[in-house]
Amino acid sequence: MGLYIEARIHAELDLLWDRTQDPAQHQRWDLRFTTIDYLPRAEGEPQHFRYATRVLPFLSVAGTGVSAGETERPDGTRTSALRFASPHPLSLLKEGGGYWRYVPEGDGVRFLTGYDYRPRWGRFGRVADRFLFRPLMVWATAWSFDRLRLWLERGITPERALWNWLAELAVRALVLTAACVGIFQGPGHAASLMFAIPPLLLVAACLALFASPLPCVPAARRCVRRAPARARAPRLTRTLETPR
Repeated sequence: MGLYIEARIHAELDLLWDRTQDPAQHQRWDLRFTTIDYLPRAEGEPQHFRYATRVLPFLSVAGTGVSAGETERPDGTRTSALRFASPHPLSLLKEGGGYWRYVPEGDGVRFLTGYDYRPRWGRFGRVADRFLFRPLMVWATAWSFDRLRLWLERGITPERALWNWLAELAVRALVLTAACVGIFQGPGHAASLMFAIPPLLLVAACLALFASPLPCVPAARRCVRRAPARARAPRLTRTLETPR
């Protein structure tokens, strides 16, 4: 099954295109990549690039890719397609491809992506991908799209957005921990407190788990993560060869 993520961004199309097509800008907001470097190319040729993702402080997984973009279409939309591969033995992702589509709508752009890949490591890799890695990739892509939206709409830089998310996560963890400690220690309190405190602690725990993120915090839940029935990859994706 392919992955699909869609975000509605109130921004100019040219600015969104620049923030997503410029590798120096792209690597700032996309959680899936640590570095992206374009390689030299001749006029008219697809753009080849190198990418790396830091999975641990001392370990990065690298790969190569090739991309092509259509900047002008009669209906006002734009499309960018890519194929990628990683020879790194520790990379679960072996090779794949996908696209970005930019659809102007009113005062904004419907920015969407569809992509898929083949995992390595045989049967173990397929199981790990289905139950762990693929859901993580969907979440990371959607979270990154909302991070990009905050940058374009509210001027919150990707670096600040990450700190906002970590701070909110820490507060939620502290509240949840305090609530759980209070709930389990409740029977030891005076009788008047036994019936007053636990419900409040349950409310606090529920808020820590289920409350909507603050407007300044990126959240994957704000993006569409299920493809519409008629969604299909653009023809541009078929013109690219998988890098070796």
